[in-house]
Amino acid sequence: MKRIGIISDTHGYLPPAVFEHFRNCDEIWHAGDFGEGVIESLKAFKPLRGVYGNIDSAAIRKEFPEQIIFNCEKVKVLIRHIGGYPPKYNAASRKELLIHRPQLFIDGHSHILKIMYDKELACLHINPGAAGNQGWHKVKTIVTLDIEGADMKNCNVIELN
Repeated sequence: MKRIGIISDTHGYLPPAVFEHFRNCDEIWHAGDFGEGVIESLKAFKPLRGVYGNIDSAAIRKEFPEQIIFNCEKVKVLIRHIGGYPPKYNAASRKELLIHRPQLFIDGHSHILKIMYDKELACLHINPGAAGNQGWHKVKTIVTLDIEGADMKNCNVIELN
């Protein structure tokens, strides 16, 4: 079993509470818009996977790709920064979802927390909302998720305010 900490849209600010809430996580997955100074803190804390976002610098874009596809336990995962949500994915994300057929799709960008199951694609969609100070959101949110074999369970939304 792997416990995953899911975060997005930090925009250069990492709330200290993230470290408390992700202390039992095996990995952290960041869905883009890191901003400067966040990556090093997360990497020093836990193994980090992530994608760049639309505000990220050339240096961050050199280190992280636009999307990643990998397996965690027996779950195929796709992470992109800009994705949309079921059934209103953007065109690029819909294309990638249809090609790769993941069981878990994670994105960010909107600063809107959304966790939805897409029956048509047999895929769980998670947007963890935004954890940084930049943007119009009023509550900072992150998500934890357990993946055991092919099962995704114990999905928790954490409000940081």
